[in-house]
Amino acid sequence: MFRRFLLTPRPICPVRWNATAAHEGAAVTGTNRAEATLKRFWKTVDVEKRNDGFVVTLDQRALKTPSGNTLLLPQTKQLVATLVATEWENQETLLKPHALPMTSIASRAIDSLAEEKSRKDVCHALLEYLDTDTICFYQDYPPPLVELQNKYWDPLLSWARTTFDVQIDTFNSILGNTQPEQTKHKLSQVLAELNHWEIAAMERATYATKSFIIALALVKRHITVEQASMAARVEVHSQIERWGEVEDTHDVDFHDIRRQLGSAVCLLSEL
Repeated sequence: MFRRFLLTPRPICPVRWNATAAHEGAAVTGTNRAEATLKRFWKTVDVEKRNDGFVVTLDQRALKTPSGNTLLLPQTKQLVATLVATEWENQETLLKPHALPMTSIASRAIDSLAEEKSRKDVCHALLEYLDTDTICFYQDYPPPLVELQNKYWDPLLSWARTTFDVQIDTFNSILGNTQPEQTKHKLSQVLAELNHWEIAAMERATYATKSFIIALALVKRHITVEQASMAARVEVHSQIERWGEVEDTHDVDFHDIRRQLGSAVCLLSEL
């Protein structure tokens, strides 16, 4: 039994922006095109079983990805389907793309990363983050920053070195540093063993944290979203300790990175 999401009845915008403009007799402009496109046009959101999997429906029509594929999730991704449905239910008036992290990451896995060539291209791009990995660049001042680096980065580096039997160097300068080729080769083999859901999660986590190692630890369930976020924002936390928090900047970043990392972890769930 699946929960059906119902909304208070309200006027519905047509799906197609040009139909709205024609109906109102208004000229089509860039502004009203954007306004009509971003307005909520559905009443109900549902999760349905279909083709041995789950789809999210808007007014009984299956949600599609940006590439036009049906957003069909396997039976093991029922939680993901529920979270996607919840995102669309919570789009109350205007469609806000930043509030659809589960939809976008699931679409990414379905649209591109199910193909072997695309996965290889993404893995190659992710490996490049090793040479500029956030947690490989240490500073020796100020003391609060050094303490945070040791607290959050040292255990992650130790885990990666031991788990994958690789050498990972740390640096004091961002210029001219690279990790050993043998390390990259071994970690590329680790990526090659990940499925398209895991690669999608790895990609999002790497881009959010600017760290291959943090992302890998998260995908491998070695750390939590909170721990990954703290490790990625060590320098920010050090600055906040010294100078205080900047409203509408630090707090927004705090929630955004957790939303991105949380969607990556939820995509991996098998429920």
